[in-house]
Amino acid sequence: MQLSIVIPLLNEKESLIELHDWIAQTMQSNHFLYEILFIDDGSTDGSWETIEKLSAEHTPVKGIRFLKNYGKSQALHAGFAQAQGEVVITMDADLQDNPEEIPELYNLIKNEGFDLISGWKKKRYDSVLSKNMPSKLFNWAARKTSGLKLHDFNCGLKAYHSKVVKNIEVSGDMHRYIPVLAKNAGFQRIGEKVVQHQARKYGTTKFGAERFMKGFLDLMTIWFVSKFGRQPMHLFGALGVLMFFVGFAFSIYLGIDKLFIHKTGRLITDRPQFYIALTSMIIGTQFFLAGFLGEIMVRSKKNENTYAISKKINL
Repeated sequence: MQLSIVIPLLNEKESLIELHDWIAQTMQSNHFLYEILFIDDGSTDGSWETIEKLSAEHTPVKGIRFLKNYGKSQALHAGFAQAQGEVVITMDADLQDNPEEIPELYNLIKNEGFDLISGWKKKRYDSVLSKNMPSKLFNWAARKTSGLKLHDFNCGLKAYHSKVVKNIEVSGDMHRYIPVLAKNAGFQRIGEKVVQHQARKYGTTKFGAERFMKGFLDLMTIWFVSKFGRQPMHLFGALGVLMFFVGFAFSIYLGIDKLFIHKTGRLITDRPQFYIALTSMIIGTQFFLAGFLGEIMVRSKKNENTYAISKKINL
């Protein structure tokens, strides 16, 4: 199979039929062998019933329904696990992504040799204050932290070689950083393409301003995981040794001062250096133990799904 189109959604009933017809028309006009995987992330508006109807009428349509709303990352994880295409396309279900971009995205992966192509919504139809400005700040921070020169990390329209989606684990709220996850997994041919962005036709956005705060926190998480996730002892152990050394040095100083310089001076416990030494050694020991426990957890970690599927269609 050439293409798998993975579409996570939450309460997008009004858009689904129009989106499907638009995708199908594009696929058929380009003679693609394809599948469409709708991942219903706990919709309550009848979206799943629409997916069932589409799957009954169109063989390429497949569906996964979550028991409740788990989040976009978990929806993508489930879709990636089921995708069978050589190239995997992700897009949003709100009609703001244009399916006519897919043939060129496919060509960049299949024929140009890219591992991942991220869309860049250069011209947006969102509110400047609530989305555009925070998005620019967020993307700037992501570029500086990750080293990837992408303009729009959060664009839902992306294309992947199948080996990428089968070798990364998208969890938490890490869907914003799939290019970073791919880079950390060893995939280096990551590019971007300017894509069209359309104004939302139905409903309202499911993401509020708080997503940017979560995004920045996730950015710090992924930076830490990429640097020290496999060997946490390299960070916590080093900090622990440094803090313990500082405390031990103060202890030596206090001992020498008491034994050889101010023999009849005040008690060691009356001096502030004593508490600096004690606190530093305790914190250093705790840091070292945190690194040790982190190493044990990394080596004993088992891959576990963080979502529950209630139904599947054509899978």
